[in-house]
Amino acid sequence: MAVLSKEDREFWDKNGYVVIPNAVPQENLDAMVDVVWEFLDMDRNNPEDWYKYQPYTRENKTSMISSAGMVEIYQHQALWNNRQNPKVHQAFSEIWGREDLWVSLDRANMKPPAREDKPVWNNKGMIHWDLDSTQDPIQFGVQGVLYLTDTAEDQGGFQCVPGFHNTFAEWVKTQPADRNTRQPDLTGLEVKSIPGKAGDLLIWHRLLAHGNGHNRSDKPRLAQYITMSPAKFENEEARKERVDAWAERRPAPRWPGDPRNWEQETQRAAELTDLGKKLLGVESWN
Repeated sequence: MAVLSKEDREFWDKNGYVVIPNAVPQENLDAMVDVVWEFLDMDRNNPEDWYKYQPYTRENKTSMISSAGMVEIYQHQALWNNRQNPKVHQAFSEIWGREDLWVSLDRANMKPPAREDKPVWNNKGMIHWDLDSTQDPIQFGVQGVLYLTDTAEDQGGFQCVPGFHNTFAEWVKTQPADRNTRQPDLTGLEVKSIPGKAGDLLIWHRLLAHGNGHNRSDKPRLAQYITMSPAKFENEEARKERVDAWAERRPAPRWPGDPRNWEQETQRAAELTDLGKKLLGVESWN
């Protein structure tokens, strides 16, 4: 059964993102929220506890969370239960026009409210691309985020420049040769924060300038990043990297990772469904 309606597809074409409500069951969301707080060893009901760590930086990677709220958890069963949910896969397969996809081994997010007395946590958000925008042509791709809790417009969640994937080709002609290829000059561009309900899966076009926002509320933002792309089962090196990361409960190469090795020390490899085995690369789609 199709997940995206005709109206959804029209919205996608115009804006470069689409929201799929109730993408996973409530029990999946509850489990993932519990895991985030357990992993961080924080009391969710004590706001002072949300700032107990120094966030990691490129220079200091001794923490399991960044100032933008990126939580260095990758292979927990709760993450996998959302990744291998059939409705999530169906949504991505409709956008890609194919079902033979691999799921990203991505992280969670817990972005606490910005506070003046906690300057290292006063993250104002960003707008960027997760690609080198000088590529020509820029290949089609998507990214996604699952809202784990209701997220208001001022809560530091997903933000983007709607429709930018349609205007990028003309816009880039107006930019200087030495422009930042990962972060656009926002002059003349409108950034919009996208609020959502718990269980909303937001999928966006990878050329859409995007990021997470400034959490000006009194609640943390909680989310899980999930995306899918065409499977490359014939690429044995890439396939093995993914399978090894799952089996060893660690991030894939080139991701920051948790300096405590909490998943390796406390968790078993996540159980995969038949769909999950294909989404990881344990089994081929053929």
